[in-house]
Amino acid sequence: MFLGLLTSTVLCHAQVRKSVRSASFRQPVVSRNKAKVMCPIFETSQYPYQGIGFKMGDPFALTYKFYPNKKWAFAADGGKAASGLYNRYYRNAFQTYLPDSLTESESISYISHKPNSDWFLEAKFLYQWNAEKVSKGLQLYAGLGWQWRSTGLTYDYIYEDSGPSQESNLRKFSRNRFTYGPVGVLGFEYSYFSLPISAFIEIEWFTDVLLDPGYQRFQGGVGLRYVF
Repeated sequence: MFLGLLTSTVLCHAQVRKSVRSASFRQPVVSRNKAKVMCPIFETSQYPYQGIGFKMGDPFALTYKFYPNKKWAFAADGGKAASGLYNRYYRNAFQTYLPDSLTESESISYISHKPNSDWFLEAKFLYQWNAEKVSKGLQLYAGLGWQWRSTGLTYDYIYEDSGPSQESNLRKFSRNRFTYGPVGVLGFEYSYFSLPISAFIEIEWFTDVLLDPGYQRFQGGVGLRYVF
């Protein structure tokens, strides 16, 4: 893939840049169809396309997108959530793990938590429309999808017993949180480059329907895909 991208880069670069010294030489003629293959920018006659790349933000993910036609697309992302953005949420979740069997003299106090893992996977169906009136190569898109999340947490806490035993010590426990829910997506994609790549920015709205029904959160990020 890297060699293919490098070859495309050199060929595309040659099409759009020309030094002063080389101005007197004859430029090789490249047919329109061949140019489309070397530097795809979502030409209508060339569908379907595919794209592989990465997204940075919440979450950091590898991303795949399939473009069967100019209007519809399917995307799948998998990676690691930005755990630091969920510190308050995970701290509040500590209360859900308190035992119901504590006596009046016993108490548990939160100290800290550590996310051992925080992975996610999502699939999205997208509708795209042309926004070239704003900027050539620009597409807007919106869609719906489904997200699965798996988080491993370790909590540190203090256990105290003010009864006859007069006990006070530091303890810890670990829990795995698995949940899922729908996501709504809104974003734009830009592809007017001399390289076969697209850049995108998107925001998502996730709703938990399993572990914490009603919990909602904005997510999103920016990324690049190699298009072929």
